[in-house]
Amino acid sequence: MEDRLAAVLARFTLRARVFHAGALCVDERFDAATGVGYLHVVEHGRLAFSGAGVRRRVIAAPALVFLPRPVRHRLMPLAGEAVGTVCASVEFGAALANPLTTAVPPVVTLPLTPGDTLAAAVALLFREAGEWHCGRQAVVDRLAEVVVILLLRHLMDAGLVASGVLAGLAEPRLARAINAMHEDPARAWTLPALAGVAGLSRARFAAHFVAVVGQTPAAYLAAWRIALAQAALLRGRPVAVVAADVGYDSASALARAFGRIVGCSPRAWLRARREGGAS
Repeated sequence: MEDRLAAVLARFTLRARVFHAGALCVDERFDAATGVGYLHVVEHGRLAFSGAGVRRRVIAAPALVFLPRPVRHRLMPLAGEAVGTVCASVEFGAALANPLTTAVPPVVTLPLTPGDTLAAAVALLFREAGEWHCGRQAVVDRLAEVVVILLLRHLMDAGLVASGVLAGLAEPRLARAINAMHEDPARAWTLPALAGVAGLSRARFAAHFVAVVGQTPAAYLAAWRIALAQAALLRGRPVAVVAADVGYDSASALARAFGRIVGCSPRAWLRARREGGAS
């Protein structure tokens, strides 16, 4: 079976950093200004979650809460209950247009099913977090990353994402076309070529793509190219080289596409990033 997440995960570095492991005894507030998403895993007890534009929810263990983008939120232990948690910050690379950060709802709450792969990974995370062996921080960080990847897989396999790239990757025919764009962004993709990869007629492919992914194939390809360009610029690659790498025939062509999607030129965006301004 084709690995539907391989190309995205290969292009953008997933990083998690566990910053809390143990009892949650007081209200914890998380600011959107941090620039990162969050993973909260509840091992035992219950807590209330609020923020991220959703109504207050009670989260009963075993469960996890995932916020792929920076949003203000709050965790509150219920009165008299001991709550065991692991909390981690999560980044999908530094690119503004990374499709994984926009494909998932602002907050995902998921009860864990004992015995499945995701629950097993969470159990290992808690076990390692509760012990103090050499390399503990590195191990729990990597395990948190594994939990996030398994969660993305579960969202696709269970059909829990209604639209966006994960929904597209969950549909085998669209997944073939999306992965083709992911793996070869510099190719001059046309609608007939992508429809052929998907094994659909041009009209049916175009309509189905918009219905599932929420944008046209051309718009998705442009956003993917700009996401790759942002990541490459942050690594210090020259604009002209980046343009060729992601499918534009000149730096000015990249700048025009960049401006349409991001709202400024590549150089202005990069300068703002380096100066610590808004992306």
